[in-house]
Amino acid sequence: MAAAAAAIMAVLLAALMARASSAAAAGRVWADEEKGAHNGTARRQVTYDGRSLMLDGARRMLFSGDIHYPRSTPEMWPRLIESAREGGLDVIQTYVFWNVHEPIQGQYNFEGRYDLVKFIREIHAQGLYVSLRVGPFVEAEWKYGGLPFWLRGVPNITFRCNNEPYKVHMQKFVAKIVNMMKDENLYYPQGGPIIISQIENEYKLVQAAFHSRGPPYVRWAAAMAVNLQTGIPWMMCKQDDAPDPIINTCNGLICGETFHGPNSPNKPALWTENWTSRYPLYGHDPRFRSPADIAFAVALFIARKKGSFVSYYMYHGGTNFGRFASSYVTTSYYDGAPLDEYGLIWQSTWSHLRELHAAVKQSEEPLLSGAYSNYSFGEQQEGHVFKTESNCVAFLVNFDKHKTSNIQFGEASFQLAPKSISILSSCRRVVFETAKINAQHGLRTAQVVQYLNNVDSWKVFKEPIPLAINNSTHIGNRLFEHLSTTKDETDYLWYLTRYDYRSNGDTQLVLNVESQAHVLHAYINNDYIVCMGVMMDQEISFSRHLLC
Repeated sequence: MAAAAAAIMAVLLAALMARASSAAAAGRVWADEEKGAHNGTARRQVTYDGRSLMLDGARRMLFSGDIHYPRSTPEMWPRLIESAREGGLDVIQTYVFWNVHEPIQGQYNFEGRYDLVKFIREIHAQGLYVSLRVGPFVEAEWKYGGLPFWLRGVPNITFRCNNEPYKVHMQKFVAKIVNMMKDENLYYPQGGPIIISQIENEYKLVQAAFHSRGPPYVRWAAAMAVNLQTGIPWMMCKQDDAPDPIINTCNGLICGETFHGPNSPNKPALWTENWTSRYPLYGHDPRFRSPADIAFAVALFIARKKGSFVSYYMYHGGTNFGRFASSYVTTSYYDGAPLDEYGLIWQSTWSHLRELHAAVKQSEEPLLSGAYSNYSFGEQQEGHVFKTESNCVAFLVNFDKHKTSNIQFGEASFQLAPKSISILSSCRRVVFETAKINAQHGLRTAQVVQYLNNVDSWKVFKEPIPLAINNSTHIGNRLFEHLSTTKDETDYLWYLTRYDYRSNGDTQLVLNVESQAHVLHAYINNDYIVCMGVMMDQEISFSRHLLC
């Protein structure tokens, strides 16, 4: 007699949300000239020229750090901002996240961790400025790039191109954020801290995919932003053809080497993302960046590109709460930044960059107003000098990663460590060396907090394995499009099939799965048989003979 076995097989395809993926006049004035004074004070205005952003007519060397308000808690904000200020920053930069503010069309949320106004007010209270990256597509290793899921359901919509439905909704959200900032008097001309805003984000990376619908969209987005009349400049990162008066900026690890520069001599060189490490991925080892390497990149950007704005991405990475991390990105975000996930200072990165900022600020006047000249001291050594009648600063660069270099500059000889830049105040005295770390290396320790061991302090969510067809079941003979089926209410989509297996037959039972999902979990008779999926694979291919 043949023994019969009833087998139940469930397959889980887990999709971790994919990353959804006339020339400007010199000294451009953005404040409303007609309004004059604001609240009885002298008129405040943001301008720019080929050397820097200017606040009330004064050129400024600005160091910035990215801190994303949804990735920390309101209780953390004051200390995070204080640590940034003590670290020598002038500006806090943040994205605006559309999908947390409008999770359901027409229903807005600006409470708790999403209280953008409160966050900006705290920055202002501590005397810092704000760079507001409105997007509204922001990437940021954030679910759906910050776009709300409901946007998928808009008829005839195509994201991020010259598509009318998308432009209507994008403009509505951008205008809402701008009007909110205006209503709270948060723009610099109103007495607030916001000195610059960003529209779109790294669009050049995908523009070619939209063919003829790409360039008109860029021009439209630029014009739409300017027409909102914020009174401050707008920028586009990684967009070499950003239309005037939008400033094109650089993102990357080594913008001193890769940035082609502003697309107009009347625009300043701005670095919107200097990556302080790389965001961690499940299944990958952490990738940290040394403070010496970060400092070298900053000094080179200032020296070679006449850079006057550098923002560290991230200065505090924080935590990806809930389901907002994009595909394979861990809950901890940029933990190797100058401020770690919990807001603690990472030494020696924080102190080394603070010393760099102080050294550069000593020579702000020649850097932003001085005549520029450069020198070659060898195949891998160079110098950059900024000089006014009363002051001078020099950057001596050694690109050689292995050898020390001795350079004769002026009337003195200077020894440069491998891959280093020395900054010379008055072109004579070394005030900072990128490769010389003065601060002690910090060590973070952890210990068990006993009171958290109480089971009542924790909430657990279990994803049940389906064992029967119910009202939420979709029946079909193929795999479904994941997001359209789950409606973004869960990351998981289960597939269930039943069969009878009789052991005296010659038939081989095989489970085959071909999918573009990110992760596969499979069970048979409630027993776990496989978990697979890594970031670098474009699809999942699984085959297994089944024995009962």
